[in-house]
Amino acid sequence: MRHYHKLGLVDEPARDGSGYRRYGSDDLSRLVQVRTLAAAGVPLAEIGPLLDSDAASFATSLADVERHLTERIDELTARRDMLRRLASGDRALLPDRAVVLLEGMPSLGFTPDDVTIARESFVLAKALVPEGFDDYLTDIEHALRDPRFVALTKRTTEVAGWAPDDPRVAELAADLAAHYLANPAQLKIVTGLQARTEAATKYRLIAHHGEQRESAAARLAALVETKLRSAGVHISGPDAH
Repeated sequence: MRHYHKLGLVDEPARDGSGYRRYGSDDLSRLVQVRTLAAAGVPLAEIGPLLDSDAASFATSLADVERHLTERIDELTARRDMLRRLASGDRALLPDRAVVLLEGMPSLGFTPDDVTIARESFVLAKALVPEGFDDYLTDIEHALRDPRFVALTKRTTEVAGWAPDDPRVAELAADLAAHYLANPAQLKIVTGLQARTEAATKYRLIAHHGEQRESAAARLAALVETKLRSAGVHISGPDAH
């Protein structure tokens, strides 16, 4: 109350013979209005002029306060939803379809490291080529129903432990290229994103995510792309024509 008196929001009544201030019903009404507006987020410096304005101006000001509160509610709701998504892990960055795919990979024999690499690739793909991400997921969903595709994909994860000149790299590249060429629907996993990408750099960031230069994985990817290009498939890259 002393603060409200100091700001001129509530008149300070005279003290009675006992030294107490006696507030009337008008004072109480004014106090309720001040407290209500302050609780609604109206700065104290604006409350006095607001209460002293005419009815039309008061109604307009209240409408502005309501709009501000609605915007604040929307902002807080969005923050709460983001916190919930963050608490749910992958769903903060990926749609539910992608999360379901990741959660199903262990049942197909993929290791936790494989799932981590797939997750990071999904995040990159969604960020770099968002307009093609749903189709990309659809292509992968269908491909994972093919045991041969699953087996080949799991073999590619083993490459990390091979030397770049290991003869198995070339053999696996030949198997992968042959499989993709024999299955055009699965070939779209390789070509679909880069067909929607203006810059080849984006495609290569996704397709070669996690590879180390001069590694067996990098050599495998290069060999597969070379074989696909030689078969007439357009693959973005420095040696594409």
